[in-house]
Amino acid sequence: MNVPTMAEMMAQGKQPEVLFWVGAAGSYDDRAKKITKAFVKILQMANVDFAVLGTEESSTGDAAKRSGNEFLFQMQAITNIEVLNAYEVKTIVTYDPHSFNTLKNEYPELGGKYEVFHHTQYINKLIKEDRLSIDDTNLKGQRLTYHDPCYLGRANDVYETPRDLIRRLGVKVTEMKRSKSTALCCGAGGAQMFKEPEKGDKDINILRTEDALETNPQIIATGCPYCNTMMTDGIKYKEKEDQVVVKDIAELIAEANNL
Repeated sequence: MNVPTMAEMMAQGKQPEVLFWVGAAGSYDDRAKKITKAFVKILQMANVDFAVLGTEESSTGDAAKRSGNEFLFQMQAITNIEVLNAYEVKTIVTYDPHSFNTLKNEYPELGGKYEVFHHTQYINKLIKEDRLSIDDTNLKGQRLTYHDPCYLGRANDVYETPRDLIRRLGVKVTEMKRSKSTALCCGAGGAQMFKEPEKGDKDINILRTEDALETNPQIIATGCPYCNTMMTDGIKYKEKEDQVVVKDIAELIAEANNL
C-alpha cells in the first residue's frame, strides 16, 4: 500500500504532517488489519502526508498499566517516547482509543507531549478542511447502531464526532438504550481482552450485543478494534452473522467512497 516509515522519511530529510500510530491490534490481528488498510486508503485519498513507525512501534503499555503493572507500562512508554521525540513527532493519529487515551493523557508526564487525534476526529478535521468528502449514496438507508468505545467516550468525552461522520453516510441510525455517557463496555478494556471473564450470569460482550440487536441493525459501527472483536464474537454467539455486520467507522467511509 506504499506506506512510508518515519525512518524512510527522515532519510529523505522529510517530516510528515502526521504519524499514524497503528497499534497492536491493527498490526497483528487479521480482522483489525482491515481497519488499518481502510484508514490508510482514506489518508491517501485526502492526500495526507503521513508515516508509520513500522518495526520501531511498540505497545503503548496500556494493557500493562490497566492490569496493574506500572513498571512495565513506564518501560514501554519511555522507550516509545524516546523514538517519537527522536523523530520530532508533533501530531499522532490512531484508531485505537486505548492508544489514543494513553498517548494523549499519560505520556505527557513522562516527557511525551503530542497533539493526538482519534481517527474519527482526524477524518472530521479533513472534511472541515475540504480535503475529504463522503459519498452518502452507497450505504443510504441501511440500519445502523453505534457502540461507544469506553476510552473514546467516557474517558475522553468524544461522543458527537463519530456520530457526525456516521450521519454523513446516509444511513438510518438508531441509538441503543445505553449510549454515550451511559454506554456499556464491550468487555475488552482494562486488559480484560487477554483473560477469561469471571463467573457470572452472562459475558458482558453478549449483554452489549443484545443491546445492539434490540435496535434491529444491519450494521453495528464502532471506533475501536477491541470493541469490534467483542461485538463480532457476540454476533457469532447469537448466530446473526448472516444478518448483521460489525464495522469500524473508517471501513464504512472507505466502503461509501468505493476505496
